[in-house]
Amino acid sequence: MRLLLLSALTLSATACTWVPIEPQGKAVRVLPAGPVASGCINKGEVVVTVKSKVGLYNRNPLRVQEELETLARNEAHSASANAVQAVGQPAEGSQRFLAFQCPPR
Repeated sequence: MRLLLLSALTLSATACTWVPIEPQGKAVRVLPAGPVASGCINKGEVVVTVKSKVGLYNRNPLRVQEELETLARNEAHSASANAVQAVGQPAEGSQRFLAFQCPPR
């Protein structure tokens, strides 16, 4: 019984990851699906990955998507972008984003 409880506790602790937003990521916005505003310049693509499954446990899909967006925002800086837009849905903890340099709002 102790082993089962210890295993469950370990699994729940490792399943709860948290991706912090970095200072440069705070300035990056996530664009909704659809046409991109005029004046935005495509700067490339960002591909990010997080754990979507820990052992037999599938993580909450909303939490996974939130972490993917945070990682994409953090990575956009390396593409000289200030906005990202998802290309499709997350798949197995991975997602593609287009990176854009858009005029200030």
